[in-house]
Amino acid sequence: MMNIPDYMQQIGQQAKSASRVMACASTAQKNLALTLIAAAIVRESSAISAANQLDLDNARASGLAPALLDRLALSESAIRSMAEGLLQIATLPDPVGEVNDLKFRPSGIQVGQMRVPLGVIGIIYEARPNVTVDAAGLCIKSGNATILRGGSEALQCNTVLAQIVQQGLQQAGLPEHAVQVIATTDRAAVGQLITMPQFVDVIVPRGGKGLIARLIAEATVPMIKHLDGICHVYIDDKADLVKAVNIAFNSKCHRYGTCNTMETLLVARGVAAQILPQLASLYAGKQVELRCDPESAALLAGYPQLVAALESDWSTEYLAAILSVKIVADMDEAITHINQYSSQHTDSIITEDYSRALQFMRAVDSASVMVNASTRFADGFEFGLGAEIGISTDKLHARGPVGLHGLTSVKYVVFGHGEVRV
Repeated sequence: MMNIPDYMQQIGQQAKSASRVMACASTAQKNLALTLIAAAIVRESSAISAANQLDLDNARASGLAPALLDRLALSESAIRSMAEGLLQIATLPDPVGEVNDLKFRPSGIQVGQMRVPLGVIGIIYEARPNVTVDAAGLCIKSGNATILRGGSEALQCNTVLAQIVQQGLQQAGLPEHAVQVIATTDRAAVGQLITMPQFVDVIVPRGGKGLIARLIAEATVPMIKHLDGICHVYIDDKADLVKAVNIAFNSKCHRYGTCNTMETLLVARGVAAQILPQLASLYAGKQVELRCDPESAALLAGYPQLVAALESDWSTEYLAAILSVKIVADMDEAITHINQYSSQHTDSIITEDYSRALQFMRAVDSASVMVNASTRFADGFEFGLGAEIGISTDKLHARGPVGLHGLTSVKYVVFGHGEVRV
């Protein structure tokens, strides 16, 4: 039997030691590691596929749900995509060591801020072995060490991927323990990981609400997280209705199971009769169930899958072909509704009124606020970050999609010329 506390203590000590080396690694050295790992993933694709097949066989035997089996499976193209993702990260600007806002003070000193790695990042995620490579790549490029705890269903594949990553680190002259995969499925290991602030600087959970709720209750290490994705689209009475129809349809129907999918549609009373029937026709084609307030229900009477909305619907993340619909008097009522029920993830206004757009952006308290765009754009790649390690709805340190800059912090640096304080 593995002694979990001792094992996690060793993992933590190794990560902390490696983080100090990674913080000083050059951009060339980090990019070399990423390039070597990418090449090894392509070269070892057969071994990765074989390990993934073992995981799939075990998962099927244990009755894993089809949706999770789909996430677990790695096709040949998915393996190539992992390698390509690392090469893309290698091309991104390295934020570590940037010095900004240098200013001379009356004393003669110069004061600025230098961007530095966070240190050791613990990442907890479910049955997606590609996350192992994505997370490792982002942490390497941002000069961090990472401890990865993937889903138990992907243990065989994650173990092979970890070996490939560690070999690439060694070949580039970097510590192999900069990336470690926890080699046990015992849930006690997670309990240890999230309560080791002496070794771990931040936790990034990428999983369901149950996992994140547990971490919120138990963790003593700071987290970068989001719990729900209750995203809204508000169609203003000064909206371009063609844009509004396209955006409201895409925000809901592009993909149902993502955190940036619209879950509530708010429509200004002045345009509701014009636009809701058009949208209902499109949603019917996708068999979307509409959970409507009384006013929108009356307008859409006869819709094949219409249900009266309950109070709980306004604060529910469906991740399914279900949409809450409400008619509001104006933008002020929409903002009030959003700030009451939103999970502070992503919310969008459709309007041609510039002043209203600015007011909406200021007033809506969410990590991403959009004007005339689908909520589905709330994504690190789409935001130009190159890649993301997750989404944060927190207000401290990182907010929104978390890319390389989100995996760094700043410290003050002072340049003097012999000055002393008098």
